Amino acid sequence: MRCPFCGHLDTSVKDSRGVEEDAVIRRRRYCTQCNARFTTVERVQLLPLNVVKKSGESIPFERDKLARSIYLALHKRPIEHEHVERMINSLVRQLETLGETEIPSSTIGEMVMSALQDLDTVAYVRFASVYHQFNRGKDFEAFVAELKGDNGDKPQDISEDLPQPDQTNHNKVE
Repeated sequence: MRCPFCGHLDTSVKDSRGVEEDAVIRRRRYCTQCNARFTTVERVQLLPLNVVKKSGESIPFERDKLARSIYLALHKRPIEHEHVERMINSLVRQLETLGETEIPSSTIGEMVMSALQDLDTVAYVRFASVYHQFNRGKDFEAFVAELKGDNGDKPQDISEDLPQPDQTNHNKVE
């Protein structure tokens, strides 16, 4: 492994440990040239996944992009980092075990919404506002009314009542 500080190729492992129910290996390393210390993380990847956007474009799946969108929805919410990481790892495992290498962005979005709904309602509404591209106050009102009207059950799919996604919106998580 190359040292991120000096670029030297000879680094040594000081400590290794399994984390996240031994699905991930965290290694503490040090550079034999500059003695800098750094951490690496190894994860199992079952299948190389591609995301098929609504435009039909296929791009490589990025766990970090998924994590950023989830953390953005959870910004300033009282949810522990470890709990969020477990949820993200669970979502990635679910995607990998679908048996498909090409996954529609809508499938990923629905899975994230379902996971966020179980975790935090505010984060769920935040994510839904981007996913469904709310652009008017009425869109939020309809969505929240649907949340309230189901007596605590999961809201029904109201996407047909919402504005249709714009293919050119690049702020949307796909």
